[in-house]
Amino acid sequence: MIELLKYDAEAPLLFNTCLFMLLFLGFLLVYQAMRRWPTAKMIFVIIFSLYFYYKSSAEYCFILLGVCVSDFILGQWMGRVKGKAAKKSIIWLNVLLNLGMLVYFKYFNLLWSTFANITNTSFDPLNIVLPAGISFFTFRSISYLVDIYRGKMEPCTNFLHYTFYLTFFPPLLAGPVVRAKDILPQIESNPVADRTMVSAGLFLIIAGLVKKVIVADYISGNFVDRIFENPSLYTGFENMMGAIGFALQLYCDFSGYSDMAIGIALLLGYRFKDNFNLPYKSQNPTEFWKRWHISLSSWLMDYLYIPLGGNRKGKNRQRFNLMATMLLGGLWHGASWMYVLWGGYNGALLVGHKALKGKGVPEHLRQRRWVKACNVLITFVLVVIGFSFFRASSIEKVGEMYHAIFTNFHIEVLPQFVAGYWTVVLLMAIAFAFHFMPDSWHQRIKERFYWLPQAVQALILALVIFIVIQARQSSLVPFIYLQY
Repeated sequence: MIELLKYDAEAPLLFNTCLFMLLFLGFLLVYQAMRRWPTAKMIFVIIFSLYFYYKSSAEYCFILLGVCVSDFILGQWMGRVKGKAAKKSIIWLNVLLNLGMLVYFKYFNLLWSTFANITNTSFDPLNIVLPAGISFFTFRSISYLVDIYRGKMEPCTNFLHYTFYLTFFPPLLAGPVVRAKDILPQIESNPVADRTMVSAGLFLIIAGLVKKVIVADYISGNFVDRIFENPSLYTGFENMMGAIGFALQLYCDFSGYSDMAIGIALLLGYRFKDNFNLPYKSQNPTEFWKRWHISLSSWLMDYLYIPLGGNRKGKNRQRFNLMATMLLGGLWHGASWMYVLWGGYNGALLVGHKALKGKGVPEHLRQRRWVKACNVLITFVLVVIGFSFFRASSIEKVGEMYHAIFTNFHIEVLPQFVAGYWTVVLLMAIAFAFHFMPDSWHQRIKERFYWLPQAVQALILALVIFIVIQARQSSLVPFIYLQY
């Protein structure tokens, strides 16, 4: 039992593990018992959060604590100094500290190997272990100081409050990218979850588990991974279905994590903003990025695109700013030029949409259902193509995949495909049906769950957990965004 509780690089403490479910149940009982002692409860949550992080990154939890100390000191310093120049110096110091960590842990080997290839020199990659969630908590750190500088919030005066904010375990490893100005006021108020919050939290946890384990993990292990590993072995139709399957897998995996993170926070009395809003129903690339990974998209908008000039300096500068933001957003995802290509592709889509906006279909036709359906289909196809760059190991693999699609399609394999992958096809069909059902239906399902007695809600959660345990693969499938 003691060994189970120690750090194991192959067994991080994830929301979809039995160990986390057991530990969280015990944690929740103690948390509720300590509701009358807010300081003690806060310390307890911080300790649990640090243990949660230790289980995924071992001694790197001290880096997280170091960032807490650095941010708190810099925030206090900014609150005391006068003048924009001095405050900007503090911002730049914070940015350099955070980006310095990211460059070393995440990009050092990529940048140095690229330089070595250009100069025809040898390079042995360093054995650098990437701390889990570093991209997410560094973004939260930067936004805290910038928001103080912009006058959107006052510096935090309680070190425990700030440490709670930065280490709080639900969004720690893979988001959402919560901001201090939204969470610190909640921390200071010592919130208690009401019945509506508990019902919403349980619903999101159930939805997240189903998306992650039953849909994403299954179609990944039983179909999608095979296609992307050897696309040349399959027909164009199978490659097309693999690309669509990965788009569904990525959505269910990441939105599933976000659902569980938001749901767990709700059980503890804290509200996070939505991170996904049915993104594949988008009618254009701009709308897609308002629905997909909303916390990151809005962060890039507020702290990168707008400081670059946004749309305030003419159309050419706007296009440059969009492309630069998406390229850097792609690079943020990982130390691979494939992510940069994916970012550049999405930047080109956004620039293209801005250039074509208002042209083409006449205004009086744009609200027709068939026009909206065509827009959704075209946007989805463009997004799926982009995600191929995101998933493939090399540009050659992407070339093999789309060469097969355009030259070796073979629609006649459809019956054989359905017969061989009928469970994958069924899961994909059900998942897409839920995704594209009217928004009012989604709301009705939530409301009916909320109306159920909480004992029945807990029973449904227990049943879903039982099904998840039966359906999960023999080896743990980590959340995709844990690597970012």
